[in-house]
Formats: sequence, C-alpha cells, structure tokens
Amino acid sequence: MKRRCFKYLLFSVKENFLSLVFILFTISLVLFSRSNLGAAKNGLLLWANSVIPSLFPFFVATELLSYTNTITLLGSFFNPLMRPLFNVPGIGAFPFIMGIISGYPTGAKIVSNFKDNGLCSDIEAERLIAFTNNSGPLFIIGTVGISLFGNSQIGFLLFFTHILSCITVGIIFRFWKYKQAYSKTSNSSILSQNKTTNISSLGKILGESIKNATSTILLIGGFVVFFSVIISILNNSGLLSILCSFINPIFKIMHINSEFSSGFICGIIELTNGINIIANINEKAISLNIIVCSFLLGFGGFSVVLQVWGIISNSNISIKPYIIGKLLQGILSAFYTYFFVNNFTIFNLNLP
Repeated sequence: MKRRCFKYLLFSVKENFLSLVFILFTISLVLFSRSNLGAAKNGLLLWANSVIPSLFPFFVATELLSYTNTITLLGSFFNPLMRPLFNVPGIGAFPFIMGIISGYPTGAKIVSNFKDNGLCSDIEAERLIAFTNNSGPLFIIGTVGISLFGNSQIGFLLFFTHILSCITVGIIFRFWKYKQAYSKTSNSSILSQNKTTNISSLGKILGESIKNATSTILLIGGFVVFFSVIISILNNSGLLSILCSFINPIFKIMHINSEFSSGFICGIIELTNGINIIANINEKAISLNIIVCSFLLGFGGFSVVLQVWGIISNSNISIKPYIIGKLLQGILSAFYTYFFVNNFTIFNLNLP
C-alpha cells in the first residue's frame, strides 16, 4: 500500500512538475520582491541600452533583404562551398554571415524564415541552426574584451576561437541525419521564389520589416528581464550556493578555483551576467578566466536557448540539434582558446 502511494505521489510530481515550478517562482517573486525589482530594472536597462541598439537595426535589415535578390545571389555564389563543407544549400551563407556580424539570435531568426519560405528542408534547417547562431563581434570584442577584461587582444582571441569552433560544429553537423531522405531545394526552385521590390511597395515592405523586427526584439527583452530575475531569486534563496557545491568538486579535479563556480552557473543560465562575474575574478592565471568565458560564449546560456526555441517553435524546427551544437561549440571554443593561450606567447597574459 505504501509503495503504491509512493508511486502515485511520484507520478503526480512528474505530471505536475512545471506547475510546481511556476508556483514556486510566483512565491519567490513575492518573498524576494525588493531584489527582484532591482534585477528586473537592470534587465530592462541592459535590453534598452545594449540589446536594442545592437540587434534591432540588423533585424530590420535582414527582413528588408528578404524582399530582394541578395539571398539568391549569395546562394548561387556560396553553393560550391556550403554544400560540400556543411551539406546545406548556398543560401545558408546568409544566416551564417549575419549571425556572426550581429550576434544572438539573428542566425536562428533567418533560418526560421528560410524554413517558413521553403528555402531549405527540415534537416537542412536543423544543420544550419546548429552553427549559424553565434555571438557577435560587438559583444565579444567590445563588451567582453575591452570593457570587462580591459584588453582588446583578449576580445579578438575569443572572437577568433568562437568563429573557429562554430565552423567546426558546422562541419561535424554535415553528417546530421545524413542517411535520412529529404527534399533538397534546388537553385532553380530558389530562383523562382525571388521577391521584387519597387518604390511603390517600399512603405509596405518597411512597415512589415519593422513590425517583424519589433516582435522579435520584444521577445528577447522578455527573456533578458525574466532571467535577470531568475538569477536574483537563485542568489537570494541560497540555491545558487547549493548548485555551486555540486560544481566545486568537478572544478577541483580540473584545478579550477572554486570562485569560478558562481560565475559559471550564472553564465550557463544567462550569458552576460556570468561573463561579468568571471571577468572580474582576480586570478593571476588570467588564461583560466579567458577559457571559461570562451566556453560560456560558445554555449550561449539557457536564456539564448529559450530565445531560439521561441523563435523556431512556429517553424517546427527541432531544438535538439541546436542544444547539442552549442554544447559542442562551447567545448571546442574552450579547447581552441586553451591551445592558443598555451602555444602562442602573445596570448599568454598570466601574471608571474
């Protein structure tokens, strides 16, 4: 009888797990209302001062470019490179380039648009999503390198290993569902879908582009504020310390100072907060700070994962290849950074 009751209770917890989490979250909002209010304000300021200026113009630009022949021209030009290297159509160069230039989550947004417009198959979209959504140079070189580390050299190193790791992931994912049949989109079918733009339709096109870009930027803003509050709750409830106690033994084996555990967990949850903590840890072996930041930049954090999930959900693109690809990119990025720091004296910034 007791075993049956236990099984029923366990089943009830599993069945209502999300409901319990949401209830606890609501209670935590009330219990830690003062600190949560400050965290939400900081999240809004981060979104207004950093996210909107850096991403909104790029979202509008990508929407406008979708009404021109730019994507088709890129597809024709890069098809001899993209198909053998990544096993995706040449138009995949567009989200790859724009994702590198503008940062998260531009690449995912463009791939989602490709899937909706029939410019790539389901499997090709999954391959693209795994490596085209990346952190941009403004954030890595400007914010992380110059602002947080006070060294542009570190920023360029992190950006280079970030791009190198994403290309490696793309090459690995060329074999994703390799044996499964899929409908390959030909160049002729892409060419037939060209959109023409003229002065008479410019107002309508601009309006649609701004509306779509605004919808995406508001979604991102919501995630930034939400995860800022989540980190505040974890910190004030003591859960962050508990999570750190699980990470510390692993870090000890890897000869990583326990000070890094808090920043690492925060970075896994939300990228900017975690990197800020890691960069400000006083460590003579600063290469350790750089390598940990490299991993976090490659993975992107659960905040970005959920942003991407929200963007691609209507396109029926699986989130699984994205999560696998970002974990792999984080590991590869940390490995490449470790290699350059230890084999090129110009990047060895450790204090004696």
